[in-house]
Amino acid sequence: MLNQLLKSFNRLHPRAWDFIQLMRLDRPIGIYLLMWPTLWALWIAGEGSPSIKNVVIFILGVILMRSAGCAINDFADRGIDGDISRTKDRPIVSGRVTAKEALITFAILVAISFGLVLLTNSQTVYWAFLAVGLAALYPFTKRYTYYPQVALGAAYSCSILLAFSAQTGSVPHEAWLIYIANLLWTIAYDTYYAMSDREDDLKIGVKSTAVLFGDADRFIILTLQGSALFCLLLAAAKFELGGYFQLGLAGAAGCFIWEFIYTRQRDAQSSLRAFLHNHWAGLCIFLGLIAHYAFGA
Repeated sequence: MLNQLLKSFNRLHPRAWDFIQLMRLDRPIGIYLLMWPTLWALWIAGEGSPSIKNVVIFILGVILMRSAGCAINDFADRGIDGDISRTKDRPIVSGRVTAKEALITFAILVAISFGLVLLTNSQTVYWAFLAVGLAALYPFTKRYTYYPQVALGAAYSCSILLAFSAQTGSVPHEAWLIYIANLLWTIAYDTYYAMSDREDDLKIGVKSTAVLFGDADRFIILTLQGSALFCLLLAAAKFELGGYFQLGLAGAAGCFIWEFIYTRQRDAQSSLRAFLHNHWAGLCIFLGLIAHYAFGA
């Protein structure tokens, strides 16, 4: 249904679908994975009642910045996407969007996002510069380090700092537990994603945690996911989050165990599905927060 709605934009402009694909709006999984931790932070910072203004600003910001990240990622990867089976038909590689157009798209989306941040407060603006810098840096790290997933996690987790800053005017020390939890979780699920491209990456020399971890990949992923849940348990104690939140964490743990079992063959298809499945883990944690503040447990 979403794809049909997006494709209808072609009626307005014949190239609309090319830019929709560039921003990956037809594949919203990245929006979900960025949105859930952002909403965790907003709800905790707002003690269950974040301002409507901030909720709107951050949901729009998530969509815009994830789209900007996809545009700069495709610009950075334009020389290698053609050698990877999953990405060989992306807009820049296929010639439907130029590299210059991708950079312009990135700049426009970042500018709009920055306009949204200006509606918050000065400290949040400072944090936004860090977020944009990390988002722009991430796509280039895979050429020089085996840890691009760490760079992605650092960039994605900045939304947590921005949410606390926008809602409360400061970033408490306890918020860094949520930041670290999301950093670890992002490394884990993006390693599943990288596993689906590992054979192609090895041929062309692209680095990732999937390549680095080798045969230990699934066990390391599960360890990272467990560590993320432990950090969230520590955050729960600091923010006095009760049984309903812990039930949400249990639901996420169930998702992680399912992913570990499902990927036992370590093939590309199951790895990609495990990556997509992390959306449900993030949702479980958010529902636990909603239940905590709704029922006072």
